[in-house]
Amino acid sequence: MSLATDPRPPLPDWVLDAYTILRDHITKQEHGESQRHVLAIPRDEAIKVLRSTDEIRLEPGDADHALTRLLERGYLYEVDSELRVTEPPEDI
Repeated sequence: MSLATDPRPPLPDWVLDAYTILRDHITKQEHGESQRHVLAIPRDEAIKVLRSTDEIRLEPGDADHALTRLLERGYLYEVDSELRVTEPPEDI
């Protein structure tokens, strides 16, 4: 569904900021041959990343809520308890 026709309200800026932080973290990881270049992060690690950044201040519940909203909206998807970026940046 395009953003222009999506009847849901837009995500709050802090959730979009959380997405940017996670996307950058996930896509900047170094991947070995054994990982087959799958860009993913375990959910627990994603919460740690969001809680440890200086860009936003989140409590554990807020970080979990941001992940849930990003999954519900399709910014991220989950496979075997790992979060992946739905559309990684073109330059990776």
